[in-house]
Amino acid sequence: MTDGQILLTGGAGYIGSHVAVALAEQGLTPVILDNFTNAKPSVIGRLEQITGGPVTCEEADILDRAALDDVFTRYPIRAVIHLAALKAVGESVERPLDYFQTNISGLIGLMQAMTKANVFQLVFSSSATVYGEAQIVPTPETAPLRHTSPYAYTKIACEQILEQAGAADSRWAIGRLRYFNPVGAHPSGLIGEDPNQRPNNLMPLIAKVAAGEMTEIQVFGDDYPTPDGTGVRDYIHVSDLAEGHVKSLTALDATGTSHLGSVDNQDSHLI
Repeated sequence: MTDGQILLTGGAGYIGSHVAVALAEQGLTPVILDNFTNAKPSVIGRLEQITGGPVTCEEADILDRAALDDVFTRYPIRAVIHLAALKAVGESVERPLDYFQTNISGLIGLMQAMTKANVFQLVFSSSATVYGEAQIVPTPETAPLRHTSPYAYTKIACEQILEQAGAADSRWAIGRLRYFNPVGAHPSGLIGEDPNQRPNNLMPLIAKVAAGEMTEIQVFGDDYPTPDGTGVRDYIHVSDLAEGHVKSLTALDATGTSHLGSVDNQDSHLI
C-alpha cells in the first residue's frame, strides 16, 4: 500500500479502536475522527499503549463539513474507513430523523469532502440488517435487501448512494462490509466495548451485570426453535472484524475496484 494516512471516522468507538490497532499493525497510520458521543477520550491513550506510538485524533462531528475539509487539508489522507454512525436499532425507531441525518447526510458530506480532496478509496461499515428477516440462512450477498428499522434503512440508503456515486465516477473504489454481532476485546484488555450510553447489545449488558453496574439482564423470546425457546446468535470477534476492514482497504488499493463483503449468522467470510 502506498504512503499516506487513513482517515478513520468513529475511530475511538468499539469497532473503530480495534481497526486503528489493525491499521497500525500493518504499518498504516490512522487519523481518527470522532465526536465522542459514544466513546471515551481515554481510548486514545490506550491505543498509544497498544501501538507503542502517538495516535492522531481530531474531535469533530461527521456532520461538520468544515471540519472534514480541514482534516483533509492538514493530513495526507489517501483513503477512508467510515464507521461513524448511530447504530441502535430500537433507538432508530424512536429517533428516525436523527438516524437519517447522521448516517445518510454524514456519508454524503464525507464523500463530498473526499471528492474535493481527490480521495476516492472508501471502506464503508454497513450491516447485515440490510437483509431484513433473512429468508435463506446462510444468507448470500445476492439476497434481496429489505429493512425492518430506520437504522437498517439508512444502511441500505447509504449503500445505494455508494453504488450510484461509483457508477457516475469510476475513480471511486468502495468496499462495503455487512456484518452482525461483533464481540470481544483486544488481548491487552485495554480496549473493548464500553459505551458511554446504556448498551443496546447483549454482551456489554452481560458484562455490566457481571461487574455489578446493573442488577439483571432481560432475556426475550419464547417461541424460537431452540431448547428453551430463546434466540441463538452467532458472533464475530471484533479483532477479526477489524482485520477484515484492513483487508478490504488493501484489496481496494491492489485492484482499484469496488467489492462487497459479508459476515452473517452461520456464515463467516469477509471478502
